[in-house]
Amino acid sequence: MNDRVTLTVTDGIADVRLTRADKMNAIDPAMFEGIGATIDALATRTDVRCVVLSGEGRGFCAGLDMESMARGGSGTSKERNAQGSILPQHVTWGWRQLPMPVIAAVHGVAFGGGFQIMSGADIRIAAPATRFAIRETHWGLVPDMAGFPIWRGLVRDDVLRELVYTAREFDADEALRHGFVTRLADDPLTEALSLAKAIAGRSPHAIRGAKRLLNMAHDADPRTMLEAETEEQLKVIGKSNMMEAVAANMARRAPIFVD
Repeated sequence: MNDRVTLTVTDGIADVRLTRADKMNAIDPAMFEGIGATIDALATRTDVRCVVLSGEGRGFCAGLDMESMARGGSGTSKERNAQGSILPQHVTWGWRQLPMPVIAAVHGVAFGGGFQIMSGADIRIAAPATRFAIRETHWGLVPDMAGFPIWRGLVRDDVLRELVYTAREFDADEALRHGFVTRLADDPLTEALSLAKAIAGRSPHAIRGAKRLLNMAHDADPRTMLEAETEEQLKVIGKSNMMEAVAANMARRAPIFVD
């Protein structure tokens, strides 16, 4: 992390915030580095059960800081990580690949690269007044931050093509209608933290297994999915957290899970 991103963990919930509020959290090289480092730090933590991602100030993220990216694109690095991403893709795809669920709380604007970063979350809660745009073609660029492999599971192909080709802005109601956001809330951060608390109250091993299966669902063939379902179930069935879930439900008490 750096001065572009903060990370705090409380009761199994990681509160991650973009902190370049004076620039509406526009993405410069330091922001790329900060987000990437935060994802990498979360990837190995077993004490985090859910992540909430938000932006401070007037907006979630205004997209690329074009002054700092004067050479164009979101980056020129060709070094790929184990998931196949270069850093500008990792700041989006990395949220999807984290073992725990990620909830994005979005307000103000989510343009271009910010829209792609938001798309990497499992669940996206937006304020009703939020403005959205897949903005890259406005600048003569193409979306290149892992949006395409994520959007194909969210929105109709023709709708995506129109929004990419025109780079037009659209409102939260349209984003909800298309499937880019999960639901709207007047206070998306409070709503996201409340949802994160509910998720963190479930067996962490069951939630992580479910996320692995959900990530496979778009790409794997049915036989692979059937085998994966069985493998994930064998990891949890009869184990301590499953037995605790049953006991707590029977006793009508809050469960106490181990990470």
